[in-house]
Amino acid sequence: MVQKVYDVKGMTCAHCVQAVSSELNGLFGVEDVQVDLPSGKVTVTSEQPLNPTAVAAAVDEAGYELVGGDSR
Repeated sequence: MVQKVYDVKGMTCAHCVQAVSSELNGLFGVEDVQVDLPSGKVTVTSEQPLNPTAVAAAVDEAGYELVGGDSR
């Protein structure tokens, strides 16, 4: 398993959390998505490393902006 933490800009409510979680869970290989709304941190657990472009596109599709990430 691979876990990566992303910073997502623009999330302000539970609907934001649901939208981002739903889009990221739709990516192939994603096992779990945890969103910390106050910090804007999104932790994604996947079977293998995810394509950064696919992650950014999923966050964008949800209506938010991926602003960075740190591997854990």
